[in-house]
Amino acid sequence: MIDTVGVPLPGREYEVRIGEGLLARAGSEIAPLLKRPRVAIVSDDTVAAAHLSTLQDALSAEGIESVAMTLPAGEGTKSWPFFSQTVEWLLDQKVERRDVVIALGGGVIGDLVGFAAAVLRRGVRFVQIPTSLLAQVDSSVGGKTGINTAQGKNLVGSFHQPSMVLADIGVLGTLTPRDFRAGMGEVVKYGMLGDAGFFDWLEQNADRVIGGDVEARQYAVTRSVQMKAEIVLRDETEQGDRALLNLGHTFCHALEKATGYGDRLLHGEGVAIGCALAFELSSRLGLCPQEDPSRVRALLKDAGMRCDLSDIPGDLPDADALLDLMGQDKKVIDGQLRFILAHRIGQAFVTSDVPGQTVRDLLTEQLAAR
Repeated sequence: MIDTVGVPLPGREYEVRIGEGLLARAGSEIAPLLKRPRVAIVSDDTVAAAHLSTLQDALSAEGIESVAMTLPAGEGTKSWPFFSQTVEWLLDQKVERRDVVIALGGGVIGDLVGFAAAVLRRGVRFVQIPTSLLAQVDSSVGGKTGINTAQGKNLVGSFHQPSMVLADIGVLGTLTPRDFRAGMGEVVKYGMLGDAGFFDWLEQNADRVIGGDVEARQYAVTRSVQMKAEIVLRDETEQGDRALLNLGHTFCHALEKATGYGDRLLHGEGVAIGCALAFELSSRLGLCPQEDPSRVRALLKDAGMRCDLSDIPGDLPDADALLDLMGQDKKVIDGQLRFILAHRIGQAFVTSDVPGQTVRDLLTEQLAAR
């Protein structure tokens, strides 16, 4: 069964197709988009070893020629040097403005290749084939593209919507348990920010999703994509409601910077910890029921996910240094940090009215408990 979620942005409409076996039929899915039977694929070493031949065979079966480049796996690839390499390679392949570029991989490849497609010849079309849970439910949908810099995460990029997203549930079976659980951080986030019923469902079914139940995985991905698509339609370029999708990210991005964007802390793990901190902060400010942070942490813990600063190995900066790192976040406006907090599970909101001392005290206590 294939689920289809439409993203009907005027003039930039596309579909997110979700289901098992989509990679093996990618040729027939993508063929209607093509002006000529040729595509350029960018992937990473790990994903290419597992899935590139399946994709190229599917394209070849429809008479579509393909060229491919692989980059190193990891967050470090989402940077100026590899962005430049990707753009230069696409130019060397004589990719034309009406051609299609395929991003085959997780969020790093999707963000990098989407940004390259956005600037190449002032914009070429691209197709997202996300191979991680995190990319399927979040980064592949909505058109946010970009790279990291020395100053922070995702500070250089553009909005460039894909022409199609193919989310093959089957490829999730090749993820490591840690990578899959990291992606669950983004899935749980959707329940926390806007659908209490979905959060309730996850409390009952997270073990099925993690355990490999295809029906549960497909529902979790589809519901997450539906929620993201609804928010993107209301606010494509993050002037208002779309900021809700950053629940947990103000903390997360500072923690990622502090840990060097490496294997110590995966993005989805940072999101999970950040969401737990956001609900604890909401409770301390009297904004949400005291039992909600406990429910959030219980779900994360029961699913084997990280939820505390003590779950991050190695040293961390002190509370003041983490606050300074949070000041580089994209959500800073007029020098003021914006937080996504919650009135309750399923009711998140954006605010700049957060006492810095309360945040500092929360971080200090969590750091002391490590």
